[in-house]
Order: sequence, then C-alpha cells, then structure tokens
Amino acid sequence: MRVTLAAVGRARDEPEVALFERYWERASALGPKLGFSRFSTIFIESSRKPTAAERIREEADRLQRRLLRGSHVVVLDSRGQSLTSDAFAGQLARHRDAGIADIAFVIGGPDGLSPEFRDSAQARIAFGPQTWPHLLVRTMLAEQIFRALSILAGHPYHRA
Repeated sequence: MRVTLAAVGRARDEPEVALFERYWERASALGPKLGFSRFSTIFIESSRKPTAAERIREEADRLQRRLLRGSHVVVLDSRGQSLTSDAFAGQLARHRDAGIADIAFVIGGPDGLSPEFRDSAQARIAFGPQTWPHLLVRTMLAEQIFRALSILAGHPYHRA
C-alpha cells in the first residue's frame, strides 16, 4: 500500500519541518517490510482568494487533482474519530490487508477543508477537539504513522 500525506501550505525552514521529515523517513524505512511500499507528500500553496469559501474550494480542487485516483482518503478534522495508536495501527493493517493500493491523509489549510471534500473522504480522524497548528499536525500524523508501523512490526518504540 502506498501512503501519501497531502497538506495545504508550504513550510520552509521551520523546526517542525525537520521533525516531520525525521518521522516520515523512519516510516519510509520501516514500511516496506510491512507491505507499505511508498511514502510520498503533496504540499500545495494556500489559496489567495478573497473569501474563505473561495479559498477552501480552490484548495480542495488543487488537492483533488494531485491525489492518486481511487485513493482511500482520510481527512484530519477536529470532528473526526479519535483513535488510540493501537486502533490506528489496526485500521492501517486492515486497509492494507483489504487490498487498498493507496491511502491519502489530507490536512486542510487555515480555513479548513471544503465540506464537499471532507464529506467525500472515506474517513475522518482527529487528534482531539482542539485546533492545532498545521505544521504540528503534519508532524503528529507522521509520528503516528511511524508509531502504527512500529506496533505492526512489534518494535519496542510503542510501549503503551
């Protein structure tokens, strides 16, 4: 299964980027041993349209065009399902075992994701009801994907 993280907004030299890359590289190294063949990212620029509705619509269009057709889309949304790390690992394994070829985790921009894009996703997950900075969400997601793979591998990284 190929894993993609797609997000609105580009980051340059922020410390969160280095931490994100650290966990993403760890996941990329461990994943192939567990049936997760490729880890990629899609980062699009935030829209500069004048209204929030126009911005989220434009960002959704850009994201949709970049995602692989047929991807199992999981959006990060504060109203989504909160999962334990073990449950998240179990979901990844079930998707892999069901033959899903591509899974895409999508993080919206400052205005969020369009309701249409959010509602068309196969799943919504949350890191709690709080609003988090987007760069931290990327890092938290990369860490949770690496943690899930560690759980599946029986690696001691996860000691819950």
